[in-house]
Amino acid sequence: MSSGPASGETFSPMGASDVVGPPGAPRRFPQARFAAPPGACEFLLVRHGQSEDAVEGESFTRRDGHADPPLSELGRRQAERLADRLVTEHIDALYVTTLRRTAETAEPLAARTGITPGVEPDLREIFLGEWEGWVFEQKFVDRDPVALQMVREQRWDLAPGCEPLDGFRARVRAGIERIAARHVDQRVVVVVHGGVIGEVLAQATGSEPWAFVGADNGSLSHLVVTGDRWVLRRFNDTTHLDPRLSVQAAPLV
Repeated sequence: MSSGPASGETFSPMGASDVVGPPGAPRRFPQARFAAPPGACEFLLVRHGQSEDAVEGESFTRRDGHADPPLSELGRRQAERLADRLVTEHIDALYVTTLRRTAETAEPLAARTGITPGVEPDLREIFLGEWEGWVFEQKFVDRDPVALQMVREQRWDLAPGCEPLDGFRARVRAGIERIAARHVDQRVVVVVHGGVIGEVLAQATGSEPWAFVGADNGSLSHLVVTGDRWVLRRFNDTTHLDPRLSVQAAPLV
């Protein structure tokens, strides 16, 4: 969600810099790269690496009701490449959720930076009720009518027993706000989930609910939070995984 600048704050959406030139000369207004305003928290939102395949009829281990698969071999390689990308960046804190695929994604970066990840439970993935685990994937592959309706209406809560949407939206916002309040004028890496990234960025931009659902595994999105102002700077950056443009469809969660 975005609001106007606070009193006394200057903000240029195009990244204009200070006026330059000698006194008396016509003023010049060069463009410049975006810089986070004072008091901001910069979030590098990472979607966890690829999880192990869901297998029909087989259940993942559960954590608080959620399917909790580990990373696949590809997911572990994605985590290493993520660490390669971020190890030279300034990072003040690292966060994961309660689900192991986020912790395993953060492990290489944590080992190379010496930063111990914190846990933010409210940024765990949306709970899909009876569709947790392989059932969710099966419903979409088989073009189940409810799954197709879910896409048309952009509503997770059509899955039987799904977490209420209002509760999901509120807890995700609360998780972001807690981290932002804890890390003013700092940059944090937060490893989360596809549905959570979709929700955070929908709230930041006022978009349709699923406009940003489906970020690639191991991708980076960049959010700048200054009080109530949330500014999206980057979405689904995967250049550390593959220099080519990513055009293949990705799983939703």
